[in-house]
Amino acid sequence: MGKSLAKTKARIEAIIRPAFGHVKLSALTRKTIGDWHRGRGQSPAMLRTRKGADVRNERAAVTEEAIRSRRATANRDLTVLKAALNRFADDHPGLPTHAWRDVKPFKGVDAAKLRYLSDDEARRLVNACDAEFRPMVQAALLIGARYGELASLRVSDVDLKARSVWLRDTKAGKPRIAYLEAEGTALFTAAVAGKLGDALVFPRPDGNRWSASQQDRYLKRACANGKVTPSAGFHDLRRTYGARLMMQGTPLAVIAEALGDADERTVRRHYAHLSESYVSGLIRKKAAGLRIVGRDTTVAAMTVRTRVRSRS
Repeated sequence: MGKSLAKTKARIEAIIRPAFGHVKLSALTRKTIGDWHRGRGQSPAMLRTRKGADVRNERAAVTEEAIRSRRATANRDLTVLKAALNRFADDHPGLPTHAWRDVKPFKGVDAAKLRYLSDDEARRLVNACDAEFRPMVQAALLIGARYGELASLRVSDVDLKARSVWLRDTKAGKPRIAYLEAEGTALFTAAVAGKLGDALVFPRPDGNRWSASQQDRYLKRACANGKVTPSAGFHDLRRTYGARLMMQGTPLAVIAEALGDADERTVRRHYAHLSESYVSGLIRKKAAGLRIVGRDTTVAAMTVRTRVRSRS
């Protein structure tokens, strides 16, 4: 809840308050909120901008996925606005609640197309990374940690004897343990060597912490140089970790704990289709034998024609 709550408050101050802070609730209309919601769905994504810059760095939504993403963001903003207005309306009868309750979210935009890297893609990506950023990518692939979790990681959080890493700065605000196998142990052993306990495990070249959105430029360049297409985002590295666990037959409960998900439903929704199941195996077995693709197609067709001719 911690980081999610902080981000929600930040979005209220940056997005909602400037649009509605000067409007009386009694004057709100469905058109006002609907126009705002549609405008949010068409607005460019705000990117990290250099402090003191005159122009805000933005990225227009031009691809199908980018448009879906912007509309999904608009839906989340609408949900926050509705929740705040409903909460206030509970204590203040007579407000025009239909003005916001009748505004419908964009449909079919909340499910992003999930991206998992194959083992070969993961190796090419790592090899193509700039040396200073490569350990961050390796760590994400090996323990499934988020960018912010790795950026804030301290040497004291790494226990090489227990072959584990204590992830404190999590999305839900609830710390969790990441377990290291042989490659992960080697990576973290090298990363913490000679450092004090309060030092960053994966600092920038200048010794400071990686900041928000810095990963995008490095990953985009690495994907281009490593010929990883479509390009992958940092969160896709976490998904790749989960996908590899699933394809190795790891139980859903174990994957959920490794990724820090609240329950198995998120894991099932994202990764269950990657696992060989009773249903998938049975369908593949029972639906087999039609012989309409490949060499059997020609053989089957010739057999049918021969039978027809012989009957005539």
